[in-house]
Amino acid sequence: MSNIKALAFDVYGTLLDVHSVIALCERFFPGQGEALSKLWRSKQLEYSWLRTGMGRYDDFWVCTEGGLTYACNMMKLDCPQSTRDELMNAYLHLSPFAEVQDALKALKEKARLAILSNGAPKMLNEVAENTGIRWAFSDLISVEEVQTFKPSPKVYNLGPEKLGLAKDEVGFVSANYWDVAGAKSYGLWVAWINRTGAPEDELGFRPDVILSDLAALPAAIPS
Repeated sequence: MSNIKALAFDVYGTLLDVHSVIALCERFFPGQGEALSKLWRSKQLEYSWLRTGMGRYDDFWVCTEGGLTYACNMMKLDCPQSTRDELMNAYLHLSPFAEVQDALKALKEKARLAILSNGAPKMLNEVAENTGIRWAFSDLISVEEVQTFKPSPKVYNLGPEKLGLAKDEVGFVSANYWDVAGAKSYGLWVAWINRTGAPEDELGFRPDVILSDLAALPAAIPS
């Protein structure tokens, strides 16, 4: 690898904890918050992949609301529009993982930082501002520009293209292994943030480094 000049980050599950919505889910549906959050996230991603497979595109907000609606229907939870609106708004106020702010400060001294996400532009702008991480990133790059979702190579190509760098000068960071495999298949240097100690998926592509959180990433970047 040549010197990594920029790092592109996944947002959901990597910088921000998607399951920080559990507390609000629990408030509306006592005893079922964790199950709702997990099914909601699963269907959100599934709907993005299904749309990509069908050659269709609706933005990630649509996928997210569809996932929530399905999860509530599947669990037989009464979720009127007012409740759904409040739960959706929680996706604009997700909690950063504990080490994120300090890690971003250290990383910003070593490389240009960008976000490369399935999120729609409005989602990314609002959540970055609301969670206090916007300062770290020169670019918020959304799949909206190519009208498809990860793990399409068209998405990962946006990193080098928008940052004006060669492919081997851009690293990618994600906590989602399917995302890691997609970026590695495209040809980026990739760091997997394996917060849960999960095994690697059998997809034929391995990350360049595996870390338990973002704190160790600054020392792991090729230079």
